Amino acid sequence: MTLQQEIVGNAMQMAIVNLHPGQTVYCEAGKFLFKTTNVTMETRLSGPQGSGGQAQGGSGGGMGGMLRQAMGTAMQVGQRMLAGESLAFQYFTSQGGEGTVGFAGVLPGEMRALELNGTRAWFAEKDAFVAAESTVEFGIAFAGGRTGMSGGEGFVLEKFTGHGTVIIAGAGNFIDLNPADFGGRIEVDTGCVVAFEEGIQYGVQRVGGLNRQGLMNAVFGGEGLSLATLEGNGRVILQSLTIESLANALKKAQGGDKQGPTGGLFSTHAG
Repeated sequence: MTLQQEIVGNAMQMAIVNLHPGQTVYCEAGKFLFKTTNVTMETRLSGPQGSGGQAQGGSGGGMGGMLRQAMGTAMQVGQRMLAGESLAFQYFTSQGGEGTVGFAGVLPGEMRALELNGTRAWFAEKDAFVAAESTVEFGIAFAGGRTGMSGGEGFVLEKFTGHGTVIIAGAGNFIDLNPADFGGRIEVDTGCVVAFEEGIQYGVQRVGGLNRQGLMNAVFGGEGLSLATLEGNGRVILQSLTIESLANALKKAQGGDKQGPTGGLFSTHAG
């Protein structure tokens, strides 16, 4: 069944999900807002991968099956812990009729519902995930040590596969781009990447060369030493506000701005 959802609001959007009887949606802990009384809520460490969002019992393998399930759950939790993600998911199932659940992100900004048909996965920045149908599998992907360490935002990515709807959130306003419309490649502030389809090649490059202009870009340009690169033919979602810029604006408003006059290489990194 298709997930019936509506994204409402402006500066801080919310997703209102209407569930059919027996339909399940899950979210990352901390993204739940409200529910009707006929919707049950269950918190689990295990993700929906390989179970359609339903808890796997000990049958179908006896003790061996239970051990494999426990080891699989431990690996999922370990991956999410390494990535700095929530350790648990909350599952909501409508009982005895249709039900409603509300979700939201954690930053002022937009939300987007992505439809997966099983042919292409989606990758998203850390903490972008809000909620998904139980038929959507949540995983962690690593962009590679060299790319991730250089880019700051790209080392750990959320990966969504399967069929159904997944809802993501970001900061500020969203813009949808396809690198193929711009010669096959775009260069982006590393903190502005929200999500992209499988098939898009993500990388990180140094801003300019090791010359006078390159150093000027890095020190005074506000971008530091690196830009994210996105290549290929597919959908890319960018956000207009970065977490670092929001944190620096809040520090400045509180009289604690440590960014200094350069605004680039020497800016204080939030978190």
